[in-house]
Amino acid sequence: MTRMGTDPGESDFSLRSYQFELPDSLIAQEPAQNRSDSRCIFAFRGEKQRHLGNFSEMVDRLHGDELLVYNDTRVIPARIRAQRATGGKVEIFLLRPCQDGFSWLAWISPSRRIKPGETLEGPDVAIRVHGREGSSWRVEWPADVPLERIGEVPLPPYIERKPGQTDLQAADKERYQTVFAKTPGAVAAPTAGLHFDQPILEALATRGVQRAGVTLHVGPGTFKPIESEQLTDHRVDPEWYSISRETRTALHEARKEKRPIIAIGTTSMRVLESLPDLTPGDEIIGETDLTILPGYQFRHADGLLTNFHLPGSSLLVLVSCFHGLENTLNLYREAVENQFRFYSYGDCMLITPQRS
Repeated sequence: MTRMGTDPGESDFSLRSYQFELPDSLIAQEPAQNRSDSRCIFAFRGEKQRHLGNFSEMVDRLHGDELLVYNDTRVIPARIRAQRATGGKVEIFLLRPCQDGFSWLAWISPSRRIKPGETLEGPDVAIRVHGREGSSWRVEWPADVPLERIGEVPLPPYIERKPGQTDLQAADKERYQTVFAKTPGAVAAPTAGLHFDQPILEALATRGVQRAGVTLHVGPGTFKPIESEQLTDHRVDPEWYSISRETRTALHEARKEKRPIIAIGTTSMRVLESLPDLTPGDEIIGETDLTILPGYQFRHADGLLTNFHLPGSSLLVLVSCFHGLENTLNLYREAVENQFRFYSYGDCMLITPQRS
């Protein structure tokens, strides 16, 4: 599903418009010492006005009547180091479980010599390869082996971990999960949620800010670059999501009372904008293939908290559609000039509705 309007400029559909220079030194390799120590650029949606500060200032910059919508997905330890019978080393990256209950779709690298029927030996686990399914492989995971004990945190490719960095690797198991994480299934973290800690949540609640959860299992497509020069030729991969009866009620009441709905991250935004309306009702479970392009008319989200994303990525396009391309790129330039940290473990921006 692709949604766009009719008024964007021609250059807004060119991938070149979403490129920017980013020094490697600004790619965050580890989280801030404390979750809420992150820096944040605060801006009003569609306006040039902005303020550079710390994430913890969010409490005072909200009015107290907002509804924050967060993603409660939990990152699974999807990366498995294994070995073929020949001695060759391979890496298995689990993507999602199959409906049969015992096998997974996975990437195997390198896979050129992999054959259906062979067994890959991991640490205390034997993983049988069934065969190809598109660009993935179907592999069998033993039911009596806990994935949590064997797998590693599937950090993005731009976060480097060298052998022997045991302290960082141990920290990743906690810090690459949000405080909201409870529903296993993601292979990448919904990174906007990484900035929250319990003191911030308590302060927001005291101020009157409400929150409600959705689930979207972030897939590997979140790192998939846009390869076509024209954005209209790109599609975002489908991702599984659910929204509970309680959250649907909270959204309905916020809209009825004209209270702002702020998406915590682009994943929560995708869930919100995939909903046909904000009426109360039973739990919704499904997949969203929503691709937001220039001119899209946002229907349900009034604000957005988001990290700083990769050049030329669908996430940057989404943020630009929400805040305006020029406004967004100006914030990115200012972030670079002021040495903000980028990507998953980096800093963030909060875009809120302009109110009198």
